[in-house]
Amino acid sequence: MEHIVALSGGKDSTALALRLAEVEPRDYTYVITPTGDELPEMYAHWRRLETLLDMKLTVLGGRSLKGEIQRKGALPNWRMRFCTSSLKLEPFNKYLLKAWPCTVYVGIRADETQRKGNRVHGGIEQRYPLVEWGWGVVDVLDYLDSRGVVIPERTDCARCFYQTLSEWHSLYVNYPTIYADAVGDEERVGHTFRSAQRDKHPASLKELALEFDAGFTPVKRNMNNRAAMCSVCAR
Repeated sequence: MEHIVALSGGKDSTALALRLAEVEPRDYTYVITPTGDELPEMYAHWRRLETLLDMKLTVLGGRSLKGEIQRKGALPNWRMRFCTSSLKLEPFNKYLLKAWPCTVYVGIRADETQRKGNRVHGGIEQRYPLVEWGWGVVDVLDYLDSRGVVIPERTDCARCFYQTLSEWHSLYVNYPTIYADAVGDEERVGHTFRSAQRDKHPASLKELALEFDAGFTPVKRNMNNRAAMCSVCAR
């Protein structure tokens, strides 16, 4: 029986992995599904988790967000989230079927039990230890603080259509090469990551950069409260 921890590297899955190793020590397989578009801080976080867990992380996938955009000739959006389906869910579910029978540990908290799913397939058991422990978001954050673990500000893709203006601004300022590459994606595909109806600012990243250059600095929002964040990526 293989014991698989779904480890995105977000606060919930990180707390789950570290605490599970303390209270139920066994030979876990810690699985991550990077898209290849994560920022350097995220890769540094995964490396530190390998040290804390004393275990190499199992990396699934092989395809990248950049490659999928080029292959499909489209950008991911809320109607067509191939960034999640193709790069995260599909490789993870395939891995589970190969590992059958197995137990999967998922980082859903006690204060969000409405998000619990069913078994992926017969012989694949899903457990929700944070729910079993009664841990809510405060418990998760307190535990991470006690372990000295700081979660990166961005745990998902650098060019996510769910991003806020402040996140695009941060990418523009701190990673101009990645921002410019995202502009190139928009120009090649003919669509934008941002929706034109989302706010009064330009949907085009190229035009949005002109506002940043003119001095526009968006107000930074508390990301822990962002309901629209991609739940699979942010865990």
